[in-house]
Amino acid sequence: MSKVFKKTSKNGHISLYLGKRDFVDNLDSVEVVDGVVKVDPSGLDGKKVFVYLACAFRYGSEDLDVIGLSCRKDIWIDRVQVYPPVDGNATKTPMQESLLKKVGEEGYPFAFQMPTNLPCSVALQPGPNDAGKACGVDFEVKAYIADEANPPENIAKKDTCRLIIRKIQFAPTKNNAGPKADISKQFMMSDKPVHLEASLDKKVYYHGDPITVDVKVNNETTKVVKKIQIVVEQLTNVVLYSSDTYTKSVCTEEFGETINGNSTFEKSFQVTPLLANNKEKRGLSVDGRLKYEDTNLASTTLSLDDKEMQGILVSYKVKVNLMVSGGGLLGGLTSSDVTVELPLTLMSPKPAEV
Repeated sequence: MSKVFKKTSKNGHISLYLGKRDFVDNLDSVEVVDGVVKVDPSGLDGKKVFVYLACAFRYGSEDLDVIGLSCRKDIWIDRVQVYPPVDGNATKTPMQESLLKKVGEEGYPFAFQMPTNLPCSVALQPGPNDAGKACGVDFEVKAYIADEANPPENIAKKDTCRLIIRKIQFAPTKNNAGPKADISKQFMMSDKPVHLEASLDKKVYYHGDPITVDVKVNNETTKVVKKIQIVVEQLTNVVLYSSDTYTKSVCTEEFGETINGNSTFEKSFQVTPLLANNKEKRGLSVDGRLKYEDTNLASTTLSLDDKEMQGILVSYKVKVNLMVSGGGLLGGLTSSDVTVELPLTLMSPKPAEV
């Protein structure tokens, strides 16, 4: 085991150990969250030790919790008792076996199986002047000392230790052909249309890779297409007490291509949405982060059935827009745009060691 993650309570009576902090959602199942708690029974005063795994949505500053306003909603939570052990003969995972060798006889294993309808770890990017923990969905493993699993009062911080983990998804290994869309639009004072067709060369793109957009235009009118605009938009669907969708542009490129009347056009364009170019956009969805390391735009949420899923669901689309000049006596009154939209899947590739 190359690295062990450890957190000890302030009173030193319990320590939480995890072999990793990223757990992969494969759509049909999620990796088991397994770990070990080291317990010093002499400091428990007859109390028990429990561990919980919680998926929560934080939608406000931690400062407000101090004045009694809870800005956290638990989407899912599960608890187990680790000491005294209630199932001493349970089969241990290879990760737990490795951790127990490190911890010794005072170690007690625990494991959680997350359901498949939980959201992935996503944070909402704070504004430049915002302080405190970012809003979003996070997963927390916490060990604590108490008389019962769900005590009626808050547990003292000295009796707890916790680690934030991430639930993540990787791009499918099979990359199918990309989507295609087309539209024909007629204009005032014209009996023939402008036909626009756009497509992506593949279905899934990795963060940081250029996105290739193939554009075909058949301009049967006398109007002139002045330029082509390509926009990548992020759609964040926050499903909590209600369902609200927020749309933010993460990449906008304009290409000065002129398409004269009664002519055709065909060309491939490349655009690259990057978090580095959107650092000032408050509320943008980014992949959940551990501590303060850099991250990327939130990955597309893959789901077998998202009707039961709460939290933050992320999707993307590419908009291809032809800016058509008016011309003639009416000038700008007859100018218009021709637009098609394409769904975009933006994710991280699965590392070789996963």
